[in-house]
Amino acid sequence: MRTQDPVIRPVGLETEYGVLQPGNPYANPVAMASNLVAAYGAVSRPGLEADGAPAAAVRWDYEGEDPLADLRGGRLERAAAHPSMLTDDPGHLAPSGQNDPQAEHAEDLPPAPWGNRPRPSAAEEALPRATTTVLANGARLYVDHAHPEYSSPEVLTPHDAVVWDRAGEVVAREAMAALAAGAGGVVADEVVLYKNNVDGKGAAYGSHENYLVDRALPFDTLAGALIPFLVTRPVFAGAGRVGLGQRSQRAGFQMSQRADYVENDIGLQTTFNRPIVNTRDEPHADSSRWRRLHVINGDANRFDTPIYLKVASTSLLLWYLERAHERGEGLGQIEALVLTADPVEEHWATSRDVTLRHRLATAGGPRTALEIQRGYLAAIRQALVADGLDGEHAPATASAVALWDEVLTALEDYANALGSEGEGEATTRAARDVEWVAKLQLCQGLRRRSGSGWDDPRLAALDIQWADLRAGA
Repeated sequence: MRTQDPVIRPVGLETEYGVLQPGNPYANPVAMASNLVAAYGAVSRPGLEADGAPAAAVRWDYEGEDPLADLRGGRLERAAAHPSMLTDDPGHLAPSGQNDPQAEHAEDLPPAPWGNRPRPSAAEEALPRATTTVLANGARLYVDHAHPEYSSPEVLTPHDAVVWDRAGEVVAREAMAALAAGAGGVVADEVVLYKNNVDGKGAAYGSHENYLVDRALPFDTLAGALIPFLVTRPVFAGAGRVGLGQRSQRAGFQMSQRADYVENDIGLQTTFNRPIVNTRDEPHADSSRWRRLHVINGDANRFDTPIYLKVASTSLLLWYLERAHERGEGLGQIEALVLTADPVEEHWATSRDVTLRHRLATAGGPRTALEIQRGYLAAIRQALVADGLDGEHAPATASAVALWDEVLTALEDYANALGSEGEGEATTRAARDVEWVAKLQLCQGLRRRSGSGWDDPRLAALDIQWADLRAGA
């Protein structure tokens, strides 16, 4: 999509919130999520009736949903799809990922109540169907794979993406309050929501981005450019995570919440064998002209800067690719950044290297994640200058490029200062904008004060508390 300001394009963000009933590890997550959404639906449209009472919740029209359409062309047959992919049928709950207790490695799953139990259960099947409501701001709150999910309204700028993603946190707090007050006649115990992506015991839930992309752009070009970009993007967009491995089998810290749950380079699925490049294609627009790029390997952020930058940088990359395709340039300058080693293993390694020194194998030789991101930024900058779209001619883009450069510089200074007298100052500067650095700084402070290792349970508790959406938490 080509606009006068290249960073502008239709974007929408989705966040599945972690859900917990304090003091009850056996609480049913689907029931908790359903009760919470139903309670908020009862108060989501206040004062719209003549007597000042809230209007009835607006339901969702599933007719345009097609979760089996594939960016590569064609459509997966419904009979061949994993049940967790069938999210377009309000009459049947989609289970959460791989729910076969006899599946490979099932013995390594966390213990009961939920680790080895097929879902949905009979109790979940008995719940009211299609727990969903469309909100007054154009967003949607609904139950998706055992989690309450907030889907933002479509926006055009990275700034607005931040605003409406943050609005989801307000909705989450109001939903918790509505449930506690028994709104809509819903009677349930307290539920707490968390803006994170993992429970540290094997479960993962998504924070997804959606971008409208010109269908003329070949898929191979799109995927080739996206893989190294998304593998290295956590250097500035990671939320940080205590624990290594899907079930936190090893103690430690890494920059990305989602990296350990990525197991494939390209694929249609979102809840198992998760890919770096997801190929679900629901543009909710003229499908002959547009694709929907569904990015699923990003983190749920509490900081504004990573939300802004992940949207801005991805939008600018898409502009660059569409422009290069129109000119017959293929990948252009970023061809040298294409990964030549297993991208999944590089994703894991990049996330776990908080020194930022890991070198990834690329077509242009070994490069750090920061050097790869610098390569993307340099190519985009050159294209902007060539088109006269730098500076005042494209102010939103100029702001995005400047911040991208500023944050990469702060991270370069941080990496260079590690182990030196300037480490503290460089870390503090990077922590202002980079969420994983800020979280790591807090964890390291706790470790120094207590003399503990990364296996200290207080560090895992700090990680959870970081994501707690309760007011004042």
